[in-house]
Amino acid sequence: MNLDLLFDNLTNPALLFFLLGIIASQLKSDLEIPPNSSKFISLYLLFSIGFKGGQELAHSVFNLEIIWSVFFGILIAILIPIYCFFILKRKFDIENSGAIAAAYGSVSAVTFVTAVAFLEIQKYTFSGHMVAIMALMEAPAIIVGVIMMRLFHKKESVVKSTKLSAVVRHSLTNGSVLLILGSLIIGYLASDQQAMGIKPFTTDIFKGFLAIFLLDMGIISGKKLEVFFKSGWFPLVFAIVIPLINGCVVSLMSQLVTNDVGNRFIFAVLASSASYIAVPAAMKIVAPRANPGLFLPMALAVTFPFNITIGMPIYLSIIQCS
Repeated sequence: MNLDLLFDNLTNPALLFFLLGIIASQLKSDLEIPPNSSKFISLYLLFSIGFKGGQELAHSVFNLEIIWSVFFGILIAILIPIYCFFILKRKFDIENSGAIAAAYGSVSAVTFVTAVAFLEIQKYTFSGHMVAIMALMEAPAIIVGVIMMRLFHKKESVVKSTKLSAVVRHSLTNGSVLLILGSLIIGYLASDQQAMGIKPFTTDIFKGFLAIFLLDMGIISGKKLEVFFKSGWFPLVFAIVIPLINGCVVSLMSQLVTNDVGNRFIFAVLASSASYIAVPAAMKIVAPRANPGLFLPMALAVTFPFNITIGMPIYLSIIQCS
């Protein structure tokens, strides 16, 4: 791996603010981002990414690469939770295994946003359709997780009584998915002149808001670390090794559908990320017995910081060398 690339990433101000958040939580500081402000910033980041993706898509030529990329993204979201479920089932009960598998098969919009900023620093671009693919990868993993729970649950439970259509509807109407898809469509429809009118909001202040948001993520992650470490070694190892395997494999396999470095990197990051927004919300309805104190810290306090510090430079190095 290129050590200069790793060092550049570790000195990225946005990442350093994330580490500051962890340090603040461990020092029991009263530093915090007000919940309403944090929610606004997360909505802003999704809006900005979606709108800029729509603009890029408007200038793209629809071709077979886009079609194959969509199929590849959905395939990733289906296969990852299946194999993860069988690994997790050896250590956890069915509902926790299904919830964790769904989280690691689904994607993290915040990791996606951070990956976009990382690509900009490395002077790479990505295609607008990757934003749509990110949004489309949310629901399949959740559905697969629910199906696996239904197939392997021996006793009648909440999992079996929940309609699959309700799960699909909830996944597609999730706020983050709806906003990024809606912004993508609006960005696609807006002309270049109209887009320039809001460029200071969609582009110029993006990195500043990302830094503040990652500070908030660091504070939240730091608060969950103590509880998580009491769960034993297996969740910790899983939350690092599985995303690393997924990211490295997809870094190589993605060349089958595209040669664009930026697009391949986004695929790798999506495959290695874990959802801690859409999946917990869905599992609260589908599998209330699943322990959010297990899969939330795995995704947010371990996998997320691993990906944005070490994972992303590794994936980009693999893509550059293949």
